[in-house]
Amino acid sequence: MPKSNPNPQSSPLAGGSLSHAWRALRHRNFQLFFFGQGISVIGNWMTRLATSWLVYRLTDSVLMLGIVSFAGQIVSFALGPFAGVWVERLNRRKLLVATQAAAAVQSLAMAGLTLAHRITLGEIIALTALQGVINAFDMPGRQSFLVQMVEDRNDLSNAIAINSSLANGARLIGPAIAGLVIGAVGEGWCFLIDGVSYFAVIASLLLMRIQSADIRRNKASMFEQMREGWDYVRTFPPIRIILLLFALISLMGYSYAVLLPVFAGQVLHGGATTLGWLTGASGVGALASALSLAIRKSVVGLGRMIQIAVAMLGSALILFGLSHTLWLSLVLMVFVGFGLMQGASASNTIIQSLVTEDKRARVMSYYTMAFFGAAPFGSLFAGMLAHRIGAPHTVIVTGACCIAGSIWFTFELPKVRAAMRPIYQQMGLLPGDPEPAMAASAAGG
Repeated sequence: MPKSNPNPQSSPLAGGSLSHAWRALRHRNFQLFFFGQGISVIGNWMTRLATSWLVYRLTDSVLMLGIVSFAGQIVSFALGPFAGVWVERLNRRKLLVATQAAAAVQSLAMAGLTLAHRITLGEIIALTALQGVINAFDMPGRQSFLVQMVEDRNDLSNAIAINSSLANGARLIGPAIAGLVIGAVGEGWCFLIDGVSYFAVIASLLLMRIQSADIRRNKASMFEQMREGWDYVRTFPPIRIILLLFALISLMGYSYAVLLPVFAGQVLHGGATTLGWLTGASGVGALASALSLAIRKSVVGLGRMIQIAVAMLGSALILFGLSHTLWLSLVLMVFVGFGLMQGASASNTIIQSLVTEDKRARVMSYYTMAFFGAAPFGSLFAGMLAHRIGAPHTVIVTGACCIAGSIWFTFELPKVRAAMRPIYQQMGLLPGDPEPAMAASAAGG
């Protein structure tokens, strides 16, 4: 059951007067994470854009954009089940300090090679794969660590929304800065800034006062725990169905990003600055989505929002593929960003609200796999298809697949609601209505 009172270490801001939308920031540990992560993710987005532009500049190949993206993400997918079990056996804060330090080394290596004008495509692929190894452990560790940073479980969904707002505020700022930096001094300085920014996260983690969590010494083998986690995900309809839809979003919805350099350079006849504007526009939409989730008072109704968001994403991608005008493409990128973030964050929030604590890291590793498993194949598919039919037609195809996914989820939503309703009633989010139909209507997904 959720705690009614936060830990005394969770000091309120401004004498306790904090708007409902930012209530998770009353927890001291989450405040530290918010400010440290806020600096780091700006650097992360600078590196993402700089890597794409560097690969495109070196190869002038849309196929290589897909291959580089595939190389990093497929590693995270392969390690996902093992990472989930290991995360449950480790101290989460120490794990995150280690992953952030390793990520800093990776970015600084990219910076050194690029600034020395010695970077090759093989080195980019190898370093991107190294980042994939780091992400395999970092993402489930970060997601499951939120429970320790936000002691009051009632604030967990708000913390997830704020974390999404943070990431997408950086998604707006980072690419815009990167476009200017690349135009002025080159990609290497983006990697250098990113490498230094990791120290802000490491400092915030070390400054936290975390109550020692019991690390269960499970007598079961790693493979038995992996099977237990898989059986839980496979047999619980809400998590299974939501993860399947999220995998589709990752496969088709996220693949547009690998083609953005082509749209910036060939379709819209721009350069790195145009790429920064396109990425920033999707960040505006994603930030608006995250803020809309932050002001929600309950997870009730998020299932319907997932359905709408995926349909919006698919429609915006189709129209983006048809656009040849910069201002219209920027507007459509706002809707793409909104749909992506709404679908991903709402999925994350629902799963975190339903999963039992002893399986949290394992389930979140499957959430990571749904992204890192589908996204690399989506990137590779998009690169290969764009090589044959062009980037605009490829984005139209992926958008149509997202709309098909939304239609499928519409038919599965009643099953999801039926399984979620008793859990939400036990949590006090829904009244114990004796009429199933009325309760289902109240749940709204």
